[in-house]
This record gives sequence, structure tokens and C-alpha cells, in this order.
Amino acid sequence: MLDDTLQAQLAAYLERVTLPIELVASLGEDSNSTEMRELLQTIQRLRSDKISLRLDGQDARKPSFTLQRAGTTNSLRFAGLPLGHEFTSLVLALLWAGGHPPKVEPEVIEQIKALEGDLNFEVYMSLTCHNCPDVVQALSLMALFNPRIRTTVIEGGAFQAEVTAREIMAVPSVFLNGSLFGNGRMLVEEIVAKLDSGAADKEAAKLSAKAPYDMLIVGGGPAGAAAAVYAARKGIRTGIVAERFGGQVNDTLAIENYISVLETDGPKFAAALEAHARSYGVDIMNLQQVTRLVPASEPGGLIELKLANGGTLKAKTVVLSTGARWRNVNVPGEAEYKNKGVAYCPHCDGPLFKGKRTAVIGGGNSGIEAAIDLAGIVSHVTVVEFADQLKADAVLINKLNSLPNVTVHTSAQTTEITGAEGKANGLRFKDRNTGTEQLIDLEGVFVQIGLVPNTEWLKGTVELSRFGEVQIDAKGHTNVPGVFAAGDCTTVPFKQIVIAAGAGATAALSAFDHLIRTPAPVAA
Repeated sequence: MLDDTLQAQLAAYLERVTLPIELVASLGEDSNSTEMRELLQTIQRLRSDKISLRLDGQDARKPSFTLQRAGTTNSLRFAGLPLGHEFTSLVLALLWAGGHPPKVEPEVIEQIKALEGDLNFEVYMSLTCHNCPDVVQALSLMALFNPRIRTTVIEGGAFQAEVTAREIMAVPSVFLNGSLFGNGRMLVEEIVAKLDSGAADKEAAKLSAKAPYDMLIVGGGPAGAAAAVYAARKGIRTGIVAERFGGQVNDTLAIENYISVLETDGPKFAAALEAHARSYGVDIMNLQQVTRLVPASEPGGLIELKLANGGTLKAKTVVLSTGARWRNVNVPGEAEYKNKGVAYCPHCDGPLFKGKRTAVIGGGNSGIEAAIDLAGIVSHVTVVEFADQLKADAVLINKLNSLPNVTVHTSAQTTEITGAEGKANGLRFKDRNTGTEQLIDLEGVFVQIGLVPNTEWLKGTVELSRFGEVQIDAKGHTNVPGVFAAGDCTTVPFKQIVIAAGAGATAALSAFDHLIRTPAPVAA
């Protein structure tokens, strides 16, 4: 089941297990059950003095197994094989159940333990989804630290009937006590805050009490992380406030063009960015949305950042690095059928459309890459591109043209995503040359038409381009004194990770130069 190298790595991790663990499997006669039995027997053999295994479980979901610390009632169940991206989730669950402490703030653990009521979570994931492990690991941790929380992790490919019955068309999808709780990537702090009604007020008060920063960076992507490292190395008080550390990098499957890094993936790269910033003592305030920027009232005064939870942060200089997000096609049906046939991540959600008909809107690199990826999973892919020709690299177009189950329409304007009974069932487009309309019957639509900057909250404060990008000069200055910007949210012509990182360093150095050249306000 696991090759020798992986078994050796797993054995090394399991040495950290100090408390006894019980595994109880519910198995059938199918091949997945056979593979699960082999996997669990391997785990038990590698740490037989601490891990016990029973194969007499009677759960209705087969194959599945529970994992818990011996002598406790805490319950975590994996339904389907936790391999692929979820193998790490399995290893972490074993370590946590076995007494190894999680890398989570102690106050978060205390919040988890204090949650009241019986909470039964079911999280549906796919083994190719790179956003799913964060949710799986968060809910696994909660189940292992609070006996009133039960978590079942369900591999959608192994339980297609459930996926169909619950109309799940995007992962991760989380149900709480039978009702939909949330879709998409969520960290443990987000989930706990959603369950703890007083968490926002406590967090706002905690943030407002922080001393002013010399430099405060808004956004935790490559630009923000680089700015933070360069600022902290100057010995100044530096902070990052971000909705999601790593930003859009978290949604990138493969990174192969960041110089000196031959190959990595988005979540690993994002984790490395955060680790680098933390190594310099940067104060990272994650899962926080900034809603307003208040410029300093006098030269050398403090800039204020208002947060969605009611808190306020202050700083002498600010670097804006809020990045960008997927652009919506903005046609009837897109919002109505989001996560019900309309998707934005082919790597995450593609396996849910196995054997079905899909379309990709967009003929750039991301669109054609998505179409190639989907073609190996679904029955047919239709590419719809507004321009008169595909805009992707030639090598990608050649690969696309070699695939037998792909149809391409150029000069095609998407006008509607149709649906019935709560799910998308078609895409309507108009031929821009003839004006004729065509309706394609399908089950899934993947939108891949570029990015829009996350700058709406800056309107009326900082000068923006007609595309909503922050206007900057060659040194990252904005039109507001003490405020700088970098990365995909700015007018920089190319939106690339390596360019964003360089721009973040530039903005931080410019902000530091501003700090040392600006006299302190005269005391009243």
C-alpha cells in the first residue's frame, strides 16, 4: 500500500506518538476496503506498542475507520482512503491523538474545548483538492480535543451516492448536524470563530490594544511576505494583517517558475512564506479583513486601518498588498449556481464531475490548462473564448488540440448559465460574428477569465486605475503619504509571484526610507 520510502517516513513520524491510539475499521468486500485494511495494518505494525487495530467496526459507511486516543470518547472517522493530499491529514491526526501537540495557539485549543453542544461535522473532500486539507485538519483537531464534537471525513469519489444526494458539486463542503455549514477553504480559527459568537468582539478588543507599528502590511501573499521580511530586517516593528495568509498562492497547484525553486505547490509555498516572516518576529494577524484606511492627519502621524470586526490598527507606514481574486463572468446563473455546477478551481472540483459534460470559460493559460486537466476526468470539455483566437501559450494549445473530447468556440460571448432544480445544466453563448446563439447541455462550468484586484475598500482614499488597480510609481509610492503598494493589486504590468515578491521588497524599502526621512510630529 505504501512504498518503502513512505513507510520509513511514516515510521519516523509515529515515533512521536506517546499515548495509545485505537483504530476501528468498518470494511466491506470491495477493493477500497482491501486497500484500507492494508493501510491500517501497516500503520499498526509500524507502532504496534502504541497503536491497536480492530477490523470489526459496524459503521454504515464502508470502508471507513475511527481514530481516537485510548480511553476517550473523542471520535474522528475517515470514510474512504485518506491518501493524496489527505495523507498528511491522517498523519497529523495520528500524532495529535497520540499526544503530540498541534501547532495551534493555546488560546485556540481552549476555545475548542469550551465549545458547547453536540456538533456533528461531515466534511466532503477530494484527494486532488489542495484546499481540503486545511478544513479536514481543522475539524479533525476539533474532534480530538472536544468529546462533544464528532467529525467524519468523507472522500467524495468513494461515496458518489452521498455526493449526488446532497448535491455536492464543490469541495471542501462541510455539513454540521445535517445542514450545510460552509464551502471552501477554512482554517480552524475561522471555524471556531463562526461557532463562538463572542469571538469577534474579543478579537477586536485585542487588536485595538496593540501598539502602533512602524510598518503594517495589508495582505499576506508573496508581496506582503517579502515586504514584511525586508521591513523586519531593518529592526522596526512590523505587522501583517491578512484575510488569508498566502493569498491566491494557496489556490495554485504547481509552481515551477519561481527562481531557485525547481518545483513546489501553492500551499507549501504559502506555508514557507509565513514561516519566513515569523522567523523575523513579524506580528501576523490572520483572518482579518480591513475595511477602511484613514490617512494620517499630519506629516509623521499615524495611519489607521479599520477592521471588519470593529477593531483598529495604527501604523506610521502602510504597504498595501491585497492581491487579486478570480474574475466573475457576471452573467445570469453564475451566482445562482456557484458551487452547484459553477466552479473556479478545476484541481479541487474536477473529480466531482467525473464522466460528465463540462465547459471552461476562458482561453488564456489558466483556461486551457483547466481544459486539459478536465479532459482526463470528464466525458467532454467545451472551451468558450470571447476573443477571435485562444490566448494561451502555443504548447498548451497544441496539447489541447490533440485531445479527442474537447471542443473550442472562439468569438463566443457567454450570455447565461442555465439550470434546473438548483443545479447548473447548460451554458448559452452568442457567436460574435453571426449573432446566433447556442446552448450547450452540461453539468459543470469552470470560470477562468483572469483576475480582479482586491481594492474596492480603497475607493475614495487611494488613487486607483480604471481597472481598480492601485496607482504606484517605480518605488511603490501611492498618492497618500506613508502608504505604499505592491503586487497584483497594483498597476504593475505582469501578475507573477516572483514579480510580486520583488515589488514587496521595493515597497518596504521605500516605506523605510520614508520613515527615516519624516520628522516626528511636534508634541502639543
